[in-house]
Amino acid sequence: MALGVVFMGGGSGGHLYPALAIAERVRDEAPDARFVHLCSQRAIDARILTAEGAEFVTVPARPPGKSPGAMLRFMRSWGPSVRAARGVIGQLKREGRTVVPVAMGGFVAAPCVMGARAEKLGVLMTNLDAVPGLANRWIAKRAKTIVTAAPVAGRGWEQIPPLVRRAAIPSDPPETCRERFGLDSNAPTLFVTGGSQGAWSLNELLVALAQHESDPLTGWQVIHQTGAEASPEIATIYKNMGARAWVSEYLDDMASAWGAADLALARAGAGAVGEAWASQTPCAFLPYPYHKDQHQKMNAMPLVEAGGAVLIEDQINPVKTLAQGLPVLRELLSSEPKRAAMRQALHTLGTADGAQRVAKLILAST
Repeated sequence: MALGVVFMGGGSGGHLYPALAIAERVRDEAPDARFVHLCSQRAIDARILTAEGAEFVTVPARPPGKSPGAMLRFMRSWGPSVRAARGVIGQLKREGRTVVPVAMGGFVAAPCVMGARAEKLGVLMTNLDAVPGLANRWIAKRAKTIVTAAPVAGRGWEQIPPLVRRAAIPSDPPETCRERFGLDSNAPTLFVTGGSQGAWSLNELLVALAQHESDPLTGWQVIHQTGAEASPEIATIYKNMGARAWVSEYLDDMASAWGAADLALARAGAGAVGEAWASQTPCAFLPYPYHKDQHQKMNAMPLVEAGGAVLIEDQINPVKTLAQGLPVLRELLSSEPKRAAMRQALHTLGTADGAQRVAKLILAST
């Protein structure tokens, strides 16, 4: 019987890219499988999934919030989101497909899980962060199978390596990757990314670093994914300093960016951590500072503990962050042996084949 996989999750690339990674591994063994992504109405979801040629259906799910207005929008969106999920699942059933619902976490997933349960289907939940969010804690009580791509203490969930799509895993030499960005093929390269939506404080930190009187970026070139609206300003700063840089709001060719990098400066979302692992790129992680549970910090710990990454506290104010992190950054930028040792440490973590493992669970359902 043909397979139908319904991925439930959206709102950011962190929920979408792991689903795409799973889909490509399932397709290797089941080329006639149909994949439908139930995602949010945010523009980033349509942008990512359209670029990937993926089939998707938006649902009106809204995140819960503390304000009465936010809670009202959350409650009003719940029923229509459940019905949207049931509609997609019902259509796949009518095609004669074995339907496997896969929850990727977040506010979109929760009502869609209820839709799957109403259709009498067991849910496979894929947890991505080291500290599960409210939605995943809720879904876990209702899922048939749970896997986690990050260590989750005391829960008994099956841990797997990160889920990384092939388009984010380098396959070409660094020289070739750098040339794709119009950069010097032989110059050391720093990759800066705040995730699919960028990170203001990370952008400002690079501005402060580039303008620092000791100029620690001397001899380096930069690939900088800024997020919306910031790229013209950042590009101008690099140009005025005579620094070679490729700067853009968004970055599609992640494999080449990681492949070009001698060092990365990044947030510590599950996606960035997984891609650093898969590409064996030494990283300085600046976890998102506003999460009370500090789950990004916990996401990065396997790489930090292995010796392949370091943590720098994002203090919001770029001057303060740089004052605290400059000794660490200076060492990483100036010491090739240090970076080589970090890369070797990442190699010891093994293959980031979590997507393949989830694919096997899905295929076993047919």
